[in-house]
Amino acid sequence: MKIVRKLGVVSFLLLWGVGARAQTLRVAAAADLHFAMNELGSQFEKNTGTKVAISYGSSGNFRAQIENGAPFDVFFSADAQYPRQLVSAGVADGQSLTVYAVGHLVVWAPADANLRLGERGFEALKDGRVKKIAIANPEHAPYGRAAVETLQKAGVYEQVKSKLVYGENISQAAQFAQSGSAQAGMIARSLTFSESMKGGEVWEIPAEFYSPLLQEAVIVQASPNKIAAKAFLEFVKSDEGRKILSKYGLTPPESMTKP
Repeated sequence: MKIVRKLGVVSFLLLWGVGARAQTLRVAAAADLHFAMNELGSQFEKNTGTKVAISYGSSGNFRAQIENGAPFDVFFSADAQYPRQLVSAGVADGQSLTVYAVGHLVVWAPADANLRLGERGFEALKDGRVKKIAIANPEHAPYGRAAVETLQKAGVYEQVKSKLVYGENISQAAQFAQSGSAQAGMIARSLTFSESMKGGEVWEIPAEFYSPLLQEAVIVQASPNKIAAKAFLEFVKSDEGRKILSKYGLTPPESMTKP
């Protein structure tokens, strides 16, 4: 089956043809995808000659921008809610809706903080040395919502809520933790693969503490580059795309078909 799928993607790209090479595909991507999407875009450009222009930010802000006419071709969200809202609003193509990855929430801290995250788990967040805990803004960032849900389910939210500081998106929350503006961060596992964060302590939060971060993508209805957008989605779902996602800690779902 893998061979058939791989051949299918190659055939699609070949049929798409040389005419698409002059296009620039405009991608709105959730901030947790920064490293994975950079590599996916570069490899797609290499494979097809089509330029990929990627903008990163919070999924909720992108939903609002696209609904208000922002000129993106395809939207990769950190959840399922925002793409489906765009479909319901008639500004995204429901037939293109697909789960492309499952995200994971971790606690990250600098190694010299010596919080022993792996041993202490949530107790480390109550440590007196931890004055600030960075999370993404839960009002428009799925990882921020997952962080709040996690703290509530773990029974520590009331004890640490005064420590929470909010990044505009999950990438900014990671920057707060990495720079020392916060002593710990509840961030996407995919961001811990950056060179600046590789040396830190990482504790992966057990999945039962938050709703699954099923990350969905959708093609924007007004896109003039729908063929290119479809080809890019097919590439992300291919064996090559799945390998890149896995490299950055994003789990490709077992079935890459529309839910």
